[in-house]
Amino acid sequence: MQSPPARSPASRRLKLLTYNVHSCIGTDRRLAPERVAEVIAAAQPDIIGLQELDVGRRRTGGIDQAHTIAEILKMKHHFHAALDVEEERYGDAILTALPAELVKAGPLPSVGEQRGAIWIEVEVGETRLQVINTHLGLRRIDRMRQAEILLGPEWLGSDRMSDQPVVMLGDFNSIPSSPPYKRLAGALTDVRTHRAGQLRPTFPSRFPLLRLDHIFASKEVSVTGVEVIANPLARLASDHLPLLATIEI
Repeated sequence: MQSPPARSPASRRLKLLTYNVHSCIGTDRRLAPERVAEVIAAAQPDIIGLQELDVGRRRTGGIDQAHTIAEILKMKHHFHAALDVEEERYGDAILTALPAELVKAGPLPSVGEQRGAIWIEVEVGETRLQVINTHLGLRRIDRMRQAEILLGPEWLGSDRMSDQPVVMLGDFNSIPSSPPYKRLAGALTDVRTHRAGQLRPTFPSRFPLLRLDHIFASKEVSVTGVEVIANPLARLASDHLPLLATIEI
């Protein structure tokens, strides 16, 4: 499968996609990283945040899912293992064909399953776009602490973020009425506010009921389009649907 050519780094219009890929195990219980890559390629995103990737895990055949998907899409990737036990890793990645460097990757405070975040800086012409991808916990007490850390000086409150365009995306396990969501939406803008009317939820993919996956942006980012990808292939490829935003910086 051929992916579409990457836009020029000078372009100031970008497509961002966040996607919890459920270890590339679909709702039909089939393990298929190539199917996940096909869903992504059809949307033609420039920057992709993926959650729940397996790297070297026995349960999914020992492959590096982040590397496999990036290879299919002809992109580079940065991976952070929230869980790292011996040679088995599980976590999140950011993929892009644009010039980018890893700024930070690390754990978030977790009482339940360990979670983390990853931050890269992407060159868009003369502009540097700061991108954070994360996957918050299932317990509300974890999510609140994790949101506070992300808002603090190590992440969104960093001097490096000052006066820079910023996007934060991922599976926040938080609906819009929840305290963690409200804390984050108080600092950044949910891209869905750009669109009049209600976008469909993202989870579970077969019969979506909950808005758990979000893309937040700073005031330097203009949102021109938002879409939940809900075609038949997306409903099969993972238990979450991808969320796609088009931005200008």
